[in-house]
Amino acid sequence: MFFDHQAFVAGYENRFSRLTASQYQGLDQLLAFIELDPEIQDLRWVAYMLATVKHECANTFLPITEYGANSYFAKYERPSAISVRLGNTEAGDGLRFKGRGYVQITGRANYARLGHALGLGDAFITQPALVLEPVSAYRIMSLGMRAGLFTGKKLASFITPAGCDYVAARRIINGQDKAREIADMADRIEAALTVALLD
Repeated sequence: MFFDHQAFVAGYENRFSRLTASQYQGLDQLLAFIELDPEIQDLRWVAYMLATVKHECANTFLPITEYGANSYFAKYERPSAISVRLGNTEAGDGLRFKGRGYVQITGRANYARLGHALGLGDAFITQPALVLEPVSAYRIMSLGMRAGLFTGKKLASFITPAGCDYVAARRIINGQDKAREIADMADRIEAALTVALLD
């Protein structure tokens, strides 16, 4: 699936606002990753992935690090309940494995699980900043959203030939937090993608 990038950007800007140079570069690169991903064959999946990144990365379209002073990440340290859920076992894991990427993976267990799922072994454990590299961040997002590796829910649970529920699809990433807002973004992005789709 390939798109006329200029037509897509024009359609996107008509439905949202003018992109900065950095936003344009990030969005263009992300769309190129998607075009080269043989597992992505549904335009609506593309729309929902782009809407998710728009929200999760504060409209930058670049992999980002979770915001907050170092003290903020103490909530991810033992003996907190959240640290147990995230698999943070060593002092400093809260800060070391804070949210990063296009979809903000968080916690030692998630870094380990996704590194292994991508065939990279412990690379994300020994070098957590690798998660911020655009190629790695894209691979994490694509596999995680397709295979349900974030919450157990996946794209094919909500976007199928029979129908599309962008609101419920938020469960792929984070419950129903901002679900309607992201669904609205996905609708507008889908429209921009549709006019830019190449035969």
